[in-house]
Amino acid sequence: MATKIDKEACRAAYNLVRDDSSAVIWVTFKYDGSTIVPGEQGAEYQQFIQECTDDVRLFAFVRFTTGDAMSKRSKFALITWIGENVSGLQRAKTGTDKTLVKEVVQNFAKEFVISDRKELEEDFIKSELKKAGGANYDAQTE
Repeated sequence: MATKIDKEACRAAYNLVRDDSSAVIWVTFKYDGSTIVPGEQGAEYQQFIQECTDDVRLFAFVRFTTGDAMSKRSKFALITWIGENVSGLQRAKTGTDKTLVKEVVQNFAKEFVISDRKELEEDFIKSELKKAGGANYDAQTE
């Protein structure tokens, strides 16, 4: 059966993360049968990491505050998590299903496909976003 996405519900969750006045900094998009729907959401990145277990595949849209002494700004990441115990067929479908998620999640600085929990570390993601972000005006601290 072909995978579908609940665009309206997913767009509402996506916009909640994009809203700087919202405390929500991450949302997951998970499978409910053959439909991708909004999953959990939260204000702490560590809570998101706990959602990434070995037996699930999910997509996440996460807001990080990056920048330097001169400017702080929000950067967004699209993370595809595929747990170690996810079957080969489901792994393969995740790649094509991501195109459905990208119909809703259109603005992000960097995309990640992760199946190793070490790569979920906040510092790793932030450093990758910083590399994708261009100029660094705080060079004296490096």
